[in-house]
Amino acid sequence: MTVWVFALTIVLIFALTKSVAYAQTPTDPVPLQFQNSAEERRFHALAAELRCVMCQNQSLADSNAMIAHDLRAEVLELMREGKTDAQIKTFLAQRYGEFVLYKPRVESKTWLLWFGPAALLLIGGFVVYRAVRGRGAGQAVPADDKQEW
Repeated sequence: MTVWVFALTIVLIFALTKSVAYAQTPTDPVPLQFQNSAEERRFHALAAELRCVMCQNQSLADSNAMIAHDLRAEVLELMREGKTDAQIKTFLAQRYGEFVLYKPRVESKTWLLWFGPAALLLIGGFVVYRAVRGRGAGQAVPADDKQEW
């Protein structure tokens, strides 16, 4: 029985060791080099407004995904080509969809996203108003002679 336990332990050790050998920590292969502080400020402001396409709710500036590293390098390259922030956002939105923008444009496709919460709030307020108004209307308070207050 102890031989089987020993053999199973050896197999598990080899299996775990092999899987650990393939684990890698994500690192930025080439850190971005900025030409001046104005370019760096513009880049960081733009990267904060863009969403990582792999991470569901992280900005491009905060993400450690490899695609985020590639997108940051591409954004910097587009900036150096003389593109405006709006042109860069349009390029990335055409390539990856509106999801890449933290603030999607107001278009017919995004009306529900922009105006849906306000419409729900108005409808909810109207329902509450009607419920409160309907309870008090037409109902007289019964007289109770046993109450002394």
